[in-house]
Amino acid sequence: MKTKSTILSKLKSSCNSLKHTLINFFHINEKTESSQNRVVLLSTFIIILFGIYFFSVFHNDFEKFNSLVTNSTLGFTFIVIATTLFIYKLLFFIYTTYHYIKYKPIASAEDSLLPTCTVIVPAYNEGKQVWDTLMSLAKSNYPDSKLQLLAIDDGSKDDTWKWMQDAKEALGDRLEIYKQPQNKGKRHALYRGFNIGTGDIFVTVDSDSIVTEDTIRNLVSPFVEHEQCGAVAGNIRVLNNKKEMLPKMLDVSFVMSFEFVRSAESNLNSVLCTPGALAAYRRAAVFKCLPEWIDQKFNGKPSDIGEDRALTNMILKQGEHVLFQKNAIAYTNVPEEYLGLYKMFIRWGRSNVRESIEMAKYVFTNFREGKKTGTRLLFINHSTQLIMSFPVVIFMLFFVSAHPLLFIGSTMVSILILSTFSLAFFTNQHKSSQGFWAYPYSILFTFGLFWITPYAIATAGRSGWLTRELTE
Repeated sequence: MKTKSTILSKLKSSCNSLKHTLINFFHINEKTESSQNRVVLLSTFIIILFGIYFFSVFHNDFEKFNSLVTNSTLGFTFIVIATTLFIYKLLFFIYTTYHYIKYKPIASAEDSLLPTCTVIVPAYNEGKQVWDTLMSLAKSNYPDSKLQLLAIDDGSKDDTWKWMQDAKEALGDRLEIYKQPQNKGKRHALYRGFNIGTGDIFVTVDSDSIVTEDTIRNLVSPFVEHEQCGAVAGNIRVLNNKKEMLPKMLDVSFVMSFEFVRSAESNLNSVLCTPGALAAYRRAAVFKCLPEWIDQKFNGKPSDIGEDRALTNMILKQGEHVLFQKNAIAYTNVPEEYLGLYKMFIRWGRSNVRESIEMAKYVFTNFREGKKTGTRLLFINHSTQLIMSFPVVIFMLFFVSAHPLLFIGSTMVSILILSTFSLAFFTNQHKSSQGFWAYPYSILFTFGLFWITPYAIATAGRSGWLTRELTE
């Protein structure tokens, strides 16, 4: 019988040969961007296929692994937890799918019914992109007499303020611009906007985002139809997804996160996070919690991250409904390199930890009239993901040490199944072949970002935006 090292050596040689064959077959020039994308996708499928090969070939070693698992306390615990998590995840997926199917976005309201609206655009070191953001907002088909545009420079170190001034010159009285005397963070820039704004509805838009003509109208419409609506989350897509690979992957991930997950949450009136890139809030709901929000602390330190999740949480705590509008779209820039990506995820992870703790204080009380079971189940699901992050990493390392090839094989099989669902969902929603980026993203997330949640929990008390400073 061939040794594993011999097999691996032959697999490596075969992989290199197959790669060159595919490159020649498709006439790929690896120096071009589009060709690199094709190489990545093809390589991803090769990795998955070899993973499945590992899973199927090493059946003798699987029996040894199974013996190790069943004849040790740690191994038995591994099986019990893994089986329990699988059943739980499957049931929650079915539950989410049911509510996704029932979700319907709210139709756009007539001009006469639309409330007055203040759009706030905080900006820090954004450069020309803030001009593009403001110009896209100015093209909105929201009634001009009911729309107030505010842009606030949070002490930028680049030419952001100049681009705001240029936008002011172009738009005249339609735009108001303000400059913070020093950088105090996005929360304080929004706070200034909330206090200046005169609209019945506040809309927040990130300064690296572009909206469509009907985005603001569609985003605000739920407030007209639902008196209990306190906040609305917009639908976020990736703006810079034409060249680099990470944005292409994240675009598929965003579609799953917003158009699948948040649709289901919206059907339960409990979207857990209204994204900073595009969100709307009822003025009365904001001012009920504004003092608490601006002075929020964690471990005695001022909170300078997670302002969107915190505001959403406080509005849910009031008993208000938080909805999602699939037809209110903003395209936003995302990191193009791994360094920026993991920093963004760490910031989100820390915010998730902090707000899960805050949510635990009220979610099992009588915080809302009517049904609360859905909100509680969403909280339990998010909390479970946090709580199980450390055990999952530990048991994953146990699996790797017991049989690395079987671990790779079984993981690749799981990635193939889950990513195929993401591909099918993306393709069905947007009729695009870009859904194939679900496969490399799943591999990247599984092997390159698995440490984010445990690290975010361990460092939840740290502050810092992490991704907005200028390059030295």
